[in-house]
Amino acid sequence: MKVLLLKDAKEEDGGQDPYVREFGLHGLEATLIPVLSFEFLSLPSFSEKLCHPEAFGGLIFTSPRAVEAVELSLGTGNKTEVWKKSLKEKWNAKPVYVVGNATASLVNKIGLDTEGEHCGNAEKLAEYICSRETPALPLLFPCGALKGETLPKTLKDRGIPMESITVYQKIPHPGIQVNLNSYYSEQGVPASITFFSPSGLAYSLKHIQELSGDDINHIKVTYSMRFWSFSDFFIAFLLIIPEFP
Repeated sequence: MKVLLLKDAKEEDGGQDPYVREFGLHGLEATLIPVLSFEFLSLPSFSEKLCHPEAFGGLIFTSPRAVEAVELSLGTGNKTEVWKKSLKEKWNAKPVYVVGNATASLVNKIGLDTEGEHCGNAEKLAEYICSRETPALPLLFPCGALKGETLPKTLKDRGIPMESITVYQKIPHPGIQVNLNSYYSEQGVPASITFFSPSGLAYSLKHIQELSGDDINHIKVTYSMRFWSFSDFFIAFLLIIPEFP
């Protein structure tokens, strides 16, 4: 059975994407096609804020792209060495809140200690932040253009100051159409397609409908929620395919 996963590959220590590996163990042939790309915004302004940790009560990261924006903004302003010598230590004197272990790992790589990574989503992280001592200065929150409102609203309602800055936005991957055309011409219509984000669905659905034709009604479609664990996702996938042994 052929499975099409509309996401970027994420290699683990074994050199293979965990979804591709796990599906393979169950006799399924999974193919990854990226449908999203990212455009970074306001990097000079973000760099300026990162250079003044004394103006903030801490940092909040809810996505890997926000962490990537830190590296890019520091490079844009030629502040990488300053970060290593002094800024990193000053930020580490403040709380750095994150959602999930994957984001925490990236934050650790730029030299920052983290807390709150056990929180599985923004709502739980907001509650965790609210349980800590209320900072006198605003928390700096680098985020995407389509950020959810749960975290900002919860903090505002609880009287916790926060300053958000939009540092990236999602855009269609430039190779969506070419890659889908290639997949369909070489492998045919897949038995199942999984979408991993609303944006990915919006950017790719029209192409998939055109390529699938009347067979679109026979394709099993799944949608992976952002904060599902891999095991939860795989169980859900099996549950919607009753003919799978």
